[in-house]
Amino acid sequence: MKEVPIWEKSNLTIEEAAAYFGIGIHKLRKMTDKDDCCFVLWIGTKRLIKRKKFEEYLEKQFSV
Repeated sequence: MKEVPIWEKSNLTIEEAAAYFGIGIHKLRKMTDKDDCCFVLWIGTKRLIKRKKFEEYLEKQFSV
């Protein structure tokens, strides 16, 4: 099975997103627990971060 580079993935695990964006795992979990979170994709109990949506979200933020 071919490994896809992290910068080409459309959805990232919490661990991948933490490494890619430099934000802690606990902070990402807290952010994605909100009901109105537009950049989280739930697959059962597993949460994935929509990379492009999260990049757009971060562009608009002053702090997280």
